[in-house]
Amino acid sequence: MSIRVLVADDQELVRSALRVMIERRAGLSVVGEAADGQEAVAAAFVLRPDVVLMDVRMPGLTGVEATGRILRDWPHGDPRPRVLMLTTFDVDEYVHASLRAGASGFLLKNSSSDQLADAIRTVAAGEAMLAPTVTRRLIGAFTTIPEVLLAEPRSGTGPRAPRRTGRLGALTARESEVLILVARGLSNVQIARSLGLSEAGVKSRVNRILTRLGLENRVQAAILAYEAGLLEGPARDASG
Repeated sequence: MSIRVLVADDQELVRSALRVMIERRAGLSVVGEAADGQEAVAAAFVLRPDVVLMDVRMPGLTGVEATGRILRDWPHGDPRPRVLMLTTFDVDEYVHASLRAGASGFLLKNSSSDQLADAIRTVAAGEAMLAPTVTRRLIGAFTTIPEVLLAEPRSGTGPRAPRRTGRLGALTARESEVLILVARGLSNVQIARSLGLSEAGVKSRVNRILTRLGLENRVQAAILAYEAGLLEGPARDASG
């Protein structure tokens, strides 16, 4: 079944280019366009897309505000659409706000058609899309994650496990390992391979992690892990 995409951007040329890029890819289709945030909300409610490709800066109702309204006021049953924000390198404050609004990730506007298609498929599958070039700045400036206790080292050379106190104390040891790998940008398939689990098992654990920590999506889980000190060193692309 094709992944249905709603494109929201205030520039007609950009919308047209995105439509062409998306519809050239197998399994992807554009079901509608919106020129501002208000149109995006209305179109999403009517068209019920799988993914909304949302520009962060639009006249009137911004992309961030539109994202919040779509996910908060969704008039249909689950699943709600996934929102993939389009941003530029120097507007981190918009990225932070969009994540707080429940967006599943963000993509740079100068990304290639391959990256765009991969990002749409990633968020449609329920995973997070973190643009590697801005992840370090995102994590460093994200200020809305509640305070948690820092991690303590464990024996061996693997990732550190959180203390069994605070909000992270609700996680099992295996869930803590999954959280750390989510924070490193690994997909469910990669996490399954790394931990010797099934992909379904990883997906189930990720869902439990989000529920127990009171988070909306994998992006917020990843940021929480960094803010809690579960990983050392800067954020890096999963492929590196």
